[in-house]
Amino acid sequence: MDSARKNHLEARANILKALAHPSRLYIVEELQQGERCVCDFAEQIGADISTISKHLSVLKQAGIVADEKRGNQVFYRLRVPCILNFFGCVESVLEEQAKQHSALLSR
Repeated sequence: MDSARKNHLEARANILKALAHPSRLYIVEELQQGERCVCDFAEQIGADISTISKHLSVLKQAGIVADEKRGNQVFYRLRVPCILNFFGCVESVLEEQAKQHSALLSR
């Protein structure tokens, strides 16, 4: 594998790593509805603002969300809404796993 391909695959892995937490997946799904502030997520997820800010920082560094400061509040939005298409694919994998599990149980 050449270095350009390796770098590209590492960049992909970094995006997947950024999504690899239930709270961050929740945040991305919620941003589908539109922009939100950190305080909204703290209440919804049940975590303190510093924890939510860290999750949002990981998503921002991965290029998944963008932020905008307005007064004392910071609002986040999806930078690339097509990331939600990936979730559909993940759901398809989960459905296939469930079918396979059911088939094994019925034997």
